[in-house]
Amino acid sequence: MALPELHRFTLPNGLRVVLAPDPSAPVVGVSVHYDVGFRSEPEGRTGFAHLFEHLMFQGSESLEKLAHFRHVQSSGGTFNGSTHPDYTDYYQVLPSAALERALFLEADRMRAPKITEENLRNQIDVVKEEIRLNVLNRPYGGFPWILLPPVLFRTFPNAHNGYGDFTDLENATVDDCAAFFDTYYAPGNAVLTVAGDFQPEAAKALVEKHFGDVPARPVPERPSFAEAPPKGELRAEHTDQHAPMPAVAMGYRIPDPVNEVEGYLAYLVLAGVLTDGDGSRLQQRLVHRDAIVVDVGAGCGLFGPLEARDPDTFNITAIHAPEVTSDQVVAAVDEELLRLAEEGPTEQELAKVTARWVSTMHREHDRLTSRTLGLGSAELLFGRAELLYELPDKLAAITTDEVAAAAKALRPDSRAVLVLNPAGAAGDDASDNGGTE
Repeated sequence: MALPELHRFTLPNGLRVVLAPDPSAPVVGVSVHYDVGFRSEPEGRTGFAHLFEHLMFQGSESLEKLAHFRHVQSSGGTFNGSTHPDYTDYYQVLPSAALERALFLEADRMRAPKITEENLRNQIDVVKEEIRLNVLNRPYGGFPWILLPPVLFRTFPNAHNGYGDFTDLENATVDDCAAFFDTYYAPGNAVLTVAGDFQPEAAKALVEKHFGDVPARPVPERPSFAEAPPKGELRAEHTDQHAPMPAVAMGYRIPDPVNEVEGYLAYLVLAGVLTDGDGSRLQQRLVHRDAIVVDVGAGCGLFGPLEARDPDTFNITAIHAPEVTSDQVVAAVDEELLRLAEEGPTEQELAKVTARWVSTMHREHDRLTSRTLGLGSAELLFGRAELLYELPDKLAAITTDEVAAAAKALRPDSRAVLVLNPAGAAGDDASDNGGTE
């Protein structure tokens, strides 16, 4: 794919704009990334960032409820939004002739979403049902993204459940929502990205037309969520009422993805060496040779790689048979990490993993939805949308020594271990412990 030239400008109200023209298909993607996510929620308001994402689809002061849906779908487009640890995004992908419509809709809700008691109560019920469906009533729901952080981290922003506690959600008020909007949904706290089939000067004029009069508001100072890595191994157990087999998750701290991106990417390659494909180290050892697990995975970030600022997490998860103990699984993982730390991956392993990652990234970037969202998140988190196009080359440059160093840093004396027990299994009485050193 030919890399599109990026154009940047900032409106007087502080809105940062990234334009990525690409005339290869008559479609456009429009996204807005706001610099607020789970980690910005105050104590007593867990789940608020995700709840507010829902409210942004409930109409505005000038458009009735469901109008946003109708305008996008009648143009032949798609849309959605999602909440992450450090940002919330909204997007639509439409035929290029509908670019102005998409810009109008995003500017309209940035200016004044319709926050009413009726909309709030309705969306609280929707979010609670989403939690029941995706977490409470699903096997391994919340494993590990909800359950592992409170073991690995000690501060509220990093440790709490971003989906939210039902009591916190029910206590939300219209005034809370209005204050959240005023604080975090200022144009100066957002990045607008337009990618696809358009002329840059024409798109700039449309952006200025629709977003230029959105009132500027103070931009909150971004807090640091930094905290020291654990001193020792932290352990906890959790009982899952629906899981058919026990599981274990290991969490480790990894380099700052913003200031140490090459160091971070070595862990991404390490994850591939460990669990990507049948020939990977942990698949061969745990699934095929020892036959002690039925599924194993590893990765950077609980939501995926490069989805958050520091601190971020490297996690390894495994589902194992009831007759196998979690300690057996953890010990086998430690042995394989030690081998990699001492010997590094082979050149063949490294080439296979990096080639697969590079291919995956190119394929994802060729999809307009992924490209639009990736450019926006890279600009917001890293200050450089270009990073999206640099990642394949950076990954291809990772060496065996760098992967070995990453494996060496995943130490048993600085990690979290979460044991998940099916209901009725031995150890249930230890369910939901806090982690202890």
